[in-house]
Amino acid sequence: MLKLNELSNPVDDLSGRYQIVLVPGIGNSPEEHWQSYWHEQFPSWLRISQKHWKEPDLYAWTLAIQRTLRTLPSDESAILIGHSFGALSSVALSLSEPESIAAIVLVAPADPIRFELSDELQAKPTCPVLMFASHNDPLMGWERANHWADTWGAQLTDMGEAVHINAQSGFGKWPWGLLHIHQFLVEHLNSN
Repeated sequence: MLKLNELSNPVDDLSGRYQIVLVPGIGNSPEEHWQSYWHEQFPSWLRISQKHWKEPDLYAWTLAIQRTLRTLPSDESAILIGHSFGALSSVALSLSEPESIAAIVLVAPADPIRFELSDELQAKPTCPVLMFASHNDPLMGWERANHWADTWGAQLTDMGEAVHINAQSGFGKWPWGLLHIHQFLVEHLNSN
């Protein structure tokens, strides 16, 4: 069985200078969530912080990402790993500041229509996009996930019946997800 502590930091195998930034969704990610485990495993990764985790405000979320990106050295690009509403915020920032973002990983993104954000998120990011989606996610059904993956030009990973790909649906440390992200980043960022 694959264990989280057996995996290396995905950016260690990349030829450029990158910084991973975790972008939690509404409510932030509790300590038993994969984002929290990954942040503990790789303390050099950054994680956005903000005051109003319960309010799905795209502007506030993207400002929190921007504040985090301003701490990066000028020769580093960000790899955003967003969950749920954090995934939508990652897409939004990649559309408004494409020069800052090397890649985005969207895990169980919420359907933009739930937050009246369909118009704002219609464009395709210029960076590589990896998306994990579930057939029974209550925040975005499988057909809608396919639609948005096409819209964003994302490589879609079918997670089957994985609900919202969070701690409540059994995704604690989720080493397979980290391994899949690592493979995606090596394939897409080392070829540039």
